[in-house]
Amino acid sequence: MLPTADSRLLARAVLIVRVTVAVLLGIHGWHRAFSGTMPLFGDFLESHGLPAGEAVAWAITAFEIGASVLLAAGRYVRFVVPGFALILLGGIATVHASEGWFVVGAGRNGVEFSVLLLACLAALWLAHPPPKRDV
Repeated sequence: MLPTADSRLLARAVLIVRVTVAVLLGIHGWHRAFSGTMPLFGDFLESHGLPAGEAVAWAITAFEIGASVLLAAGRYVRFVVPGFALILLGGIATVHASEGWFVVGAGRNGVEFSVLLLACLAALWLAHPPPKRDV
């Protein structure tokens, strides 16, 4: 069956969201890896009860870098989306929830941007169903 004009438009819309989300999430890892802030992130994680904070920081950073490339390319979307969701939920739990809803304006550093990213990730997860298996 040939794709319709509507399905091509939908595919382009999903591509825009997928690449944008990949860039927004990946830049955190790229920045952390090359800015020298990894020890600070590790200390932050340890202050929230995670052992081996810097090792966990490197694992999160490596995931953000590698998974953002995969997400942008539309590869293994159903694998990387839950990983990003866990990272965002961790950020909400440790940083953003205590700051309220708004990122700017009526507040500062709140959850709204993370919630938007989680909604985008959920939409991407649904837009990329698992491959069909031959029985």
